[in-house]
Parts: sequence; C-alpha cells; structure tokens
Amino acid sequence: MRILFLSHYFPPEVNAPASRTYEHAKHWVREGHEVTVVTCAPNHPDGVLYEGYRNRLWQRETIDGIKVVRLWTFLAPNKGFGRRSANYLSFLSSATCAAPLLPEADVVVATSPQFFCGLAGFPVRTLRRIPWVLEIRDLWPESIQTVGAMENRSALRFLQSLERWAYRRADHIVSVTDSFVPHIVGAGARREKVTVIKNGVDLTQFHPTTPDSALLSELGLAGKFVAAYIGTHGMAHGLDTVLEAARLLSTTPDIAFLLVGGGADRERLLARRDAMGLTNVVMLEQQPKAAISRFWAAANACLIPLRRTDTFKTVIPSKLFEAMGMAVPIVLGVDGESRALLERAEAGIYVEPENPAALAEAVSNLARNPALGPTFGARGRAFVERFFDRQSLALRYLELLEQVVQGRRSKEPAVELTPSR
Repeated sequence: MRILFLSHYFPPEVNAPASRTYEHAKHWVREGHEVTVVTCAPNHPDGVLYEGYRNRLWQRETIDGIKVVRLWTFLAPNKGFGRRSANYLSFLSSATCAAPLLPEADVVVATSPQFFCGLAGFPVRTLRRIPWVLEIRDLWPESIQTVGAMENRSALRFLQSLERWAYRRADHIVSVTDSFVPHIVGAGARREKVTVIKNGVDLTQFHPTTPDSALLSELGLAGKFVAAYIGTHGMAHGLDTVLEAARLLSTTPDIAFLLVGGGADRERLLARRDAMGLTNVVMLEQQPKAAISRFWAAANACLIPLRRTDTFKTVIPSKLFEAMGMAVPIVLGVDGESRALLERAEAGIYVEPENPAALAEAVSNLARNPALGPTFGARGRAFVERFFDRQSLALRYLELLEQVVQGRRSKEPAVELTPSR
C-alpha cells in the first residue's frame, strides 16, 4: 500500500504530533509499505529553521525509509494569532499546489491540529482521487478557544463550520481518545466511520534506565528528588501551577523541579521563576528527541499538568505513555479520560488541575516514601507493555487504512484498543 501522510510537524521536531506520525510511519515502512510524509521545514516551536534546513518550495529527504517532502510555509513562532494563522494557511496552500506532484498513493491521511493541515487532505483527495482519512489529535477550534488564543466569535463560528464540514466529508476519521468521539459525531460524522487509535509509546526507546549521574551533577540536582515536566511550555499547560508548587516546597532542600522544553509561554515562565527567586527550579530549552529519555531517567516523578477546563477532560497527553514506558511515577493534573487511564494503570497520583498545594503535597508524598515511586513506575511500564505499545497500535492503524482503501470498512463501533475494566 502507498500511504500519503500530511503532518505540519515531523522529526527532527520533537513534539507529540511529530513523534506519533514518525513512529507509525516507521512501522508501516517496516511492514513493506511505501510512506510519503508531506510536512514543513522543521522550525517548531520558535519559528526558526533547524540547522541544515532551508525553507524551500520543495525539498526531499528520507528518514528511516520514510520519504519526506518538505514544502514552503510562512515561518512563525508557536505564539500569537496572526503570524501563526499565516503559517497554518500557507501549509494548506502549499499542500494543495503540490498535490499533483506528489508520489502516487492509495490513501491520504491528514492529521489535525493544526486544523488547516487536516483540511489539506480534502484537495489532495479530490485531485488524486483517493480516500481521505482525517486524524483528530485535539478538538479544534475548541482547544484554542479554551486557552484564550482566539476570542473573535465570528472567526470561531467560521472555524467550527469548517470542522463540521470536514467531519462530514472525510472518508474516515481517526480519534486519539474515546472522549472525542461524541463531539465528532455530534458535529456531523457518522458513528461507524470514526475509529479510536490512541497514542502509545515506542518501548524500545522509552524504557527504564539508570539515571545519568553526570547529568544530575551538571544540573545541580545530584542527591535531590527531581519532579520533572518535559514538553511544550504552552498556554494550555498551566505551568504556573508548577512554579507555585515549587514555591511551597522551596524550604525543602532535597526536592527540586526540572522543566525541559520550549513554547509560547517559556520566556514568561522563566522570567516569573527568576522574579519569584525559585532556586529549586531548573529550566532547560527544548532538547533533541534522542536526548529526552536521558531527562526522563533523571526524574523521580513526572509532572503532567493542564489547565482546569472541561475541554481538557477529553485529552490524553502523550507524555503520560512515555513516562509509563520509562517506569517513572506520574503526578497528573488532568481530569477526565487521562485520570481514568492513570487510575486504571495505578501508575501515579492524580491531583486537582491548577492546585499548587495538591501538586506540592503529591511530590512531597513521593519524596517521603521512596518505595512508592518504583511501585507506581513498575505498574505503569507493565500497563503500556500490555495496551499501548506503539508497534501494535501502528499495525492496527495499518489494518484500518487497508480497509478504507479496499472500501470494506465494517459498520462497527469505534475500535477499542483499551478494553474497559
């Protein structure tokens, strides 16, 4: 089978959509299929080209057998509205113009958000006469409305109409959570054409590892209990809660906080940390994907916060699976489906979102009880080995694409990859 995959993000970028797309595509190639990923020149999150790349109209490379076509886009940092909108729309325009020149394919998959990347699947489908699978990794525009990134009601209504239109027009829809499905169906999709394929973890890359003593010493964290947040520092993540929790624990010298990543909110958080005089918080810029497991291994607890909204009750942060793969205990500040998954795995502690005192108490509890963290970690590792191995999920996805291409998709409910207890 020949698979064409449209993704705004792809390695060497290190965010969740880049990882999901790459890891699925890598396994599909190993199964003997031809995969072409259409993406941008890597520049996330700062809008600055990665070393060795240029923002050309068209450039090719091959990564682990995956054919990669990078198209020109208007580069913009992952913050602000106007320039980011231009960035998103430029990808839609470039993908549409490039459609006749792309390799022959049997199916096109377009992943969202950003939603204009998802919409790019429609002109490609129309021009190439192949089925279009729309992957929904986040509810959009609901998520941008939730964090206050867009307040123009007319613009929001327009984007919501586009969302409904896409759900009706796509040949099939892949959702990354069960909680998204009622919204997608309520917005116009037929229930039988929605399949749930959740995120997972590459267990060969994310596995229990001895902490790097040299790294801990370099960061001034040797001998400390390290509570780490590793990922995008964005408007949705509520990382002020982590700083406030650090302030509450600032008189506990054996506990430290480590924040690793880039994003729209990083500079503000860095300035706030300094203004608060938090010497127990270490903040590092975004790291290469190959180095991420080194930082996970340095952590005694993984912090996964989001802001307290109903919208975020429907999401499952991908770092939840990575932390479990590394056997790192989790302190989760996300209610809803994520909380249910954590409690089912018995892999950590749930705390109320945006509650610094609860977060500080959970971290302190893990630090005071050194046997508790490894127990949570071992349970998390066993859980993802059973249910969320990325290779198994990639094969399920491949089966779905084959069914879509063959036109024999059954009228069954959404595929359940995590049977309920």
